[in-house]
Amino acid sequence: MHKGFYSFFPHQSWTPSVNLYETETAYLVCVDLAGVEKAKIDIEVVQQRLTLKGVREVPPCPPQAVVGEGRARVRLHLMEIDHGAFAREVELPQNVQQEKIVARYTDGMLWIELPKRNGK
Repeated sequence: MHKGFYSFFPHQSWTPSVNLYETETAYLVCVDLAGVEKAKIDIEVVQQRLTLKGVREVPPCPPQAVVGEGRARVRLHLMEIDHGAFAREVELPQNVQQEKIVARYTDGMLWIELPKRNGK
């Protein structure tokens, strides 16, 4: 079924895409969170599970859509960009040093570094 405005229900949550990489010393999780404000991202590690939660607002129409007396006249034809609450869980390997996990948010991508114990 084609995903669009009429198939989205505001109470549903969406699941961001994730890439998982491994180096000799760490695992790296990259989460696609374009358009999400950094302050609206919650990261939690409980036992061997990394949980991400947050909210992405509907992208606003650009100012050039305004016509006439400062009123915007916009008709929505398609809405494919996920918005609202999101959640994602990633199961962590046993050898992760949970107390040394570091996250950074750059250009809409959340990078989480999960150092390995003893570098292996």
